[in-house]
Amino acid sequence: MTFRNKKVILFDLDGTLVDSAPDLALALNHTLERMGRPPFETDTIRTWVGNGAKTLVERGLSGSSVVDDAIDTAETARALEIFLEYYARNLCVDTETYPGVADTLWRLKAKGYRLVLVTNKPYAFIHPLLEGLEIGELFELCLGGDSLERRKPDPMPLLHVCERLGVTPDACVMVGDSKNDIVAAQSAAMQSIGVSYGYNYGEPIASCGPDRVVGEFAELLECLE
Repeated sequence: MTFRNKKVILFDLDGTLVDSAPDLALALNHTLERMGRPPFETDTIRTWVGNGAKTLVERGLSGSSVVDDAIDTAETARALEIFLEYYARNLCVDTETYPGVADTLWRLKAKGYRLVLVTNKPYAFIHPLLEGLEIGELFELCLGGDSLERRKPDPMPLLHVCERLGVTPDACVMVGDSKNDIVAAQSAAMQSIGVSYGYNYGEPIASCGPDRVVGEFAELLECLE
C-alpha cells in the first residue's frame, strides 16, 4: 500500500526509531537489585517495554508482563524513583537508532513531511535521548507519555498533534512497533504503518491490523509519496 496526500508523520520512539531495550534493562535490573529482587534477561524485558516507565517497573516487580495487583504502592513508588534517577544518567549507553533511521528521517523531512514524535516514554527523557543520538532537530513536536491526560493506546495524543499542527487525521500516518500505536491510530481514524522489528510484547505487529507492515525503516521511503 502506498500512502498519498500525507503531510504529517507521527513516530513512536522505543522499538521504532531506537533500540533502547539494553539501557532500559540496565536501569530496571539496577532497580530490582536495589529492591532485593532478581534481575531479568534483556530479551525478557524487551517484551515489557511500551507502556511507560511505571508499567515497566511494575512488570519488573511482578516478574511478568501481567502486573501483580498485590504489589505494594509504596514499593512501586520507591522502585520508580530509583529507576528514573538511574535511567536519566544512562540514556545512551547502549541505545542506538535502528539501521537507516537517521538517513530516512532526513530524506522524509527533505520531501516536505512534518515529523512528530509521540511516545509513552516520560517527556523529560525525550530530548536528551534524541540529542544524544543526533536526531533531535528533525521533529517539529514531541509528546511523552506524561504530556497529556491520556497516552497511547488512547487516541488523545494523536488527535492533539492534529489540533496543534492544524491538520486532519487523514493527512497523517502513525508509524510504530506496537499495538499501542496501531490501536491509537485506528481510534483516531488515522492510517498506520507497523514496523516488524520492534518490541510489541512478542506478538507480530501484523496481528494488530496496521495499514501496512515494513521490515526495515528505510521502506518508509517506498510507501510514502
